[in-house]
Amino acid sequence: MSSLLRAYLVDDEQPALKRLTRLLLETGRVEILGSTINPEAAVRFLSFHEPDILFLDIQMPGMNGFELLSKLDRQPFVIFTTAYDEYALRAFEVNSIDYLLKPIEPEQLDRALNKLARLRRDSKRAWLADPDFRAVLEQLSHGLRAPQPVFPDRIPVQVGERTQFLSVARITHFFAREGLSFAAIDGKSVCINATISELEKRLDPGKFMRIHRATLLNLEWLDELSPWFAGRLAVRLKDEKRTELTVARDRVRALKERLSL
Repeated sequence: MSSLLRAYLVDDEQPALKRLTRLLLETGRVEILGSTINPEAAVRFLSFHEPDILFLDIQMPGMNGFELLSKLDRQPFVIFTTAYDEYALRAFEVNSIDYLLKPIEPEQLDRALNKLARLRRDSKRAWLADPDFRAVLEQLSHGLRAPQPVFPDRIPVQVGERTQFLSVARITHFFAREGLSFAAIDGKSVCINATISELEKRLDPGKFMRIHRATLLNLEWLDELSPWFAGRLAVRLKDEKRTELTVARDRVRALKERLSL
């Protein structure tokens, strides 16, 4: 009898599905029973088969992961996959085994498989028989169907008569100087037609944070924190210049809370 875990994979993005398949096979611990980018096909398969573990994307068009589970008579062990932390937190509300944030890394996957191996010893899975379980699934599904905020991934700038678009992910920070606003990107400062306050409202608050009345920081570029004068902090960025910025004293506490310090 094979000791391999029998897995079924559901993700609406084919590249993500291929990557997960490859990573699972490389562990040598998993047998892939099947995979699909179609949630309806997954429901049909899972109605007749019971894998040891279901790897399930949460945010999918047409039918999200929670809706898919609500259509199953038998609830499998689930490891959710998602690109968004907020969905990962919701996943734990349905007692998933674990969640994997995309892009999935081998260390993440190994951790989740180890956790599954421990939990499989408890065959009762009482939480799956809870009469409130489907109600929780429906509530989470409704939350995912609600409109989600859309944040720009590019910022337009005027260069003469041309409009150039800057990748938000490559911008280390925005700053104001002498009444103008600039985006720091690829070692250059590019003048943009928006105030720091406007940018703060427009951009993803999960990635950008105001650390000074004149500075909006892309937290993805933060590398180091160190004490500074008069209760302030200095932040050093991961750009080539190793740019150093100052955190205003009245914003130090908020930054530390954001970074769980």
